[in-house]
Amino acid sequence: MVEQQAFRLDAIFHALGDGTRRCMLRDLAKGEQTVSQLAEPFAMSLAAASKHIKALENAGLVTREVRGRTHICRLDPGPLAAAHEWLGYYEQFWTSRLDILDALLRSDAKRGSRPAKKGRQK
Repeated sequence: MVEQQAFRLDAIFHALGDGTRRCMLRDLAKGEQTVSQLAEPFAMSLAAASKHIKALENAGLVTREVRGRTHICRLDPGPLAAAHEWLGYYEQFWTSRLDILDALLRSDAKRGSRPAKKGRQK
């Protein structure tokens, strides 16, 4: 089960790791689109677009339905919850670190930052 979850996260982050695929997901968030429609903004071939869509399908982020010769793609945002949960752990880590930094900066501001004294030059 844990290995399957790790494999799933790997596929999700692989899919999200490419800017073209992130743009495709953004476009699919507006509604279903054909492979041609997804490829159009990138001036890429349908074969290249299909490879990107396949990576999104492998991650479970996109479903594809074939209607005759037309491939219709839809966003399935469900798997993003697993990525969000995984990132949430690190969000807690950085939030606590940023809170500490904020406290240090406020402390310095209250004391009034003084420039360091330079030694005499001969």
